Amino acid sequence: MPSSRETSRFFRVRVARITDLTPSFRRFTFTGDDLDEYGDPGFDQRIKIVFPTDGVGIAAMPTGDDWWTAWRELPDDGRPPFRTYTTRAVRRDVREVDVDMVAHEVLGPASAWIENARPGDEVLIFAPTVALTEVSFGVDFVPPAHTGDYLLAGDETAAPAIAVILEQLPRDATGTVVLEVPTPGDLDYLPRHPGFQFHLAPRTGADRHAHLVAATQAAAAVLTPEGHGAEVEEVDIDAGMLWEVPRTAKGGAALKKAPLYAWLAGEASAIKALRRHLVTERGVDRRAVAFMGYWRTGRAEV
Repeated sequence: MPSSRETSRFFRVRVARITDLTPSFRRFTFTGDDLDEYGDPGFDQRIKIVFPTDGVGIAAMPTGDDWWTAWRELPDDGRPPFRTYTTRAVRRDVREVDVDMVAHEVLGPASAWIENARPGDEVLIFAPTVALTEVSFGVDFVPPAHTGDYLLAGDETAAPAIAVILEQLPRDATGTVVLEVPTPGDLDYLPRHPGFQFHLAPRTGADRHAHLVAATQAAAAVLTPEGHGAEVEEVDIDAGMLWEVPRTAKGGAALKKAPLYAWLAGEASAIKALRRHLVTERGVDRRAVAFMGYWRTGRAEV
């Protein structure tokens, strides 16, 4: 029996319902006997979902305190795959959790599971528990207490997190959302917020993230005057991860106030270009910008 003091752990859950929200976004509603203990710190809370494959089941996943090290020490053909998602909604009273996933052509174990899953199928979710009462380092939306405008931008992998952020921001918050999605039918995925302008577009042509980059640059030109920012160090997105979330040592916002807070997430090459544009060309304080390269074209997540 897990300790009631654990602030995060694995939950064994099963699919209760599957809902196709749009052509690309599929909602999985999970249920489990202990989901009344599932924590919900809010905003873009990251979780890990462990998927079964034909060769290895979820029972092979190490679930102890040092599960990451134990997982890495397993043989390649004995490691259950896992991927990162965002908690979309939690209903502890009925022991349910919603996670929205992107359905696309089968490229790996996660997309295969999304394509073939049925009610009753089981996965493991590594997530916070209700014992988590302090800052969650799995939450990367960490704006200053006094923020003028928000800039939220990303591709379909960032859409569930943007959706939760929009739902949880106060109604008097203001800003801009830029989102690039696979098809025109996906444009209705996001909830609307009265204080935000929305620049949404389906992906077209060979330039995969043309809308995301161009529309975010246009939004930045409106939200902040052109400045002379600091040079940002280049990140080799083929060798390392582009992930920069400004925080204090205790995990809080790096600034007390800022005229603009930007949260950018999606494919690493697009986020790298936007990082350089906002900080170096527009002069946005890098302590008020979170950059997350969720994935890299042609490369699966670990």
